[in-house]
Amino acid sequence: MPLNIDEIIAGHQFGPAAGEERPLFIAIAGGSGSGKTTIARSVVDLVGRDKVIYLQQDAYYRDQSHLEFEDRLKINYDHPDSLELELLTEHLDLLRDGHSIERPVYDFASHTRTDETITLDPEPAVIVEGILLLADAELRERFDVRVYIDTEADIRLIRRIQRDIVERGRSIESVLAQYEKTVRPMHYQFVEPSKRYADIIIPEGINTGAIGTVSSMLLHFLAQRG
Repeated sequence: MPLNIDEIIAGHQFGPAAGEERPLFIAIAGGSGSGKTTIARSVVDLVGRDKVIYLQQDAYYRDQSHLEFEDRLKINYDHPDSLELELLTEHLDLLRDGHSIERPVYDFASHTRTDETITLDPEPAVIVEGILLLADAELRERFDVRVYIDTEADIRLIRRIQRDIVERGRSIESVLAQYEKTVRPMHYQFVEPSKRYADIIIPEGINTGAIGTVSSMLLHFLAQRG
């Protein structure tokens, strides 16, 4: 049965079906390495960067500069407490009300926030991707459409190894140690259970059908809005 975006949006408290002239908020959640970033960026490219704000939950990791580097390495970065989700929620509310935000910039090599921020002005739609978007009750209620990318664990691990070594300067030993100690247990404690809150579950991670589905929904909304 084809997905009906009007019915999905109408089912949420903050949906524009209630007559609000404000952005459409889409969450793309799923485990680390599930393909969230690729799908989100592909959708933004298809729809147009002049119409969509793209936010990554990872930008909202708490600053750990007050700790010595060795102590920063001991933090469980896959637990919700490692993220300033209240700031992300506040930023979504500001965008909803037509205000600009100053998005943090996080340095994954040093586990600290930089002094830099990125100014983002309101757009007709907002896409947010991250592993814990649906695990936090306050945060997930901000979304009109909730997507969960359901990808097998071995594929997610391979992608995480590639990303963390190439983009974040990690060693394979540190990536595997973190996966065993925190990533895997936190996935089953927080991420996997949050799947029940999704409007759409997309299997097998990155695929053209998933990108087309989310893009079509967003374009449909923008066309209705005019």
